[in-house]
Amino acid sequence: MTDLTPIRRFREEEKRRRYRRGGFFLKTGVLVLFLVVPFVFPSFKTVDLSMKIALFAVLVASFDILLGYTGILSFGHGMFFGVGAYCVAFLVGKYGSPSYMNLAFGVVIAAAVASALALLISFLSLRVKAIFFAMITLAIAELAIILAIKLSGFTGGEDGISVSMPGIFAPSFRLGKIWGLEITGKVVSYYFILLSCAGLFLLMLRFTHSPLGRVLQAIRDNAQRAEALGYKTFRFQAISITFGCIMASMVGGLYTIWVGYVNPESCLGVLTIMLDVLLMVIIGGMGTLYGGIVGAAFL
Repeated sequence: MTDLTPIRRFREEEKRRRYRRGGFFLKTGVLVLFLVVPFVFPSFKTVDLSMKIALFAVLVASFDILLGYTGILSFGHGMFFGVGAYCVAFLVGKYGSPSYMNLAFGVVIAAAVASALALLISFLSLRVKAIFFAMITLAIAELAIILAIKLSGFTGGEDGISVSMPGIFAPSFRLGKIWGLEITGKVVSYYFILLSCAGLFLLMLRFTHSPLGRVLQAIRDNAQRAEALGYKTFRFQAISITFGCIMASMVGGLYTIWVGYVNPESCLGVLTIMLDVLLMVIIGGMGTLYGGIVGAAFL
């Protein structure tokens, strides 16, 4: 039987080192900064800016799983952001009632649609590599924009869909005052979305630091060597794309909760979203999820 005591000792030492590193306190400070923004800077403009930084930081991290950790360049990642936004808008706005059940159901449907679409794109497009894959995803994303505009009876066309948030998420909601801050629907939405973004970010960190994440990095560095070692690179790349796209769709659903409005240009636009996401990845650095926070804040 294998003696696990040295392994446990090594893991405990790694945990102690992690807390001693300055990066841990920097990350904690950033989280605290986001938490106190509504109290220190209560103006809507500042709170809105802070919220969009958090949303785009998670979106950039989901894209970095493809580009930075797997070496896959996709120009259609913003499409999945739009898929999540529209799924929530359909169930809470145009085709459903503003209820918590529909809100949760919209996020689940968004993840399901994104996973099915990502798997379909993977099986159709991963046979080609590098820029050719990027061009195929760009064409699919442009097709999604055209469909969203042309099917105006279903999607609202260029006018988009306005969403009325349920219960405590409604802008007219007033709970009272805490430490001098009036708790409105927007403040509740802010903390709900912020905690959801933190949860998604931690899930992506766990994904990239898992053995699966190590395999993805090996495929990024040398796909032929990983294939020779027995790893099915196609399967692992499809998993990476699917997971990243599901995360992007959930961010899109959270974006709808915050903005309360979706249209093709703001949620599916390749140029308006993907260019920003690419710049954020470059500014923050590829292969590091925390770089998405830096890139989003800077841009």
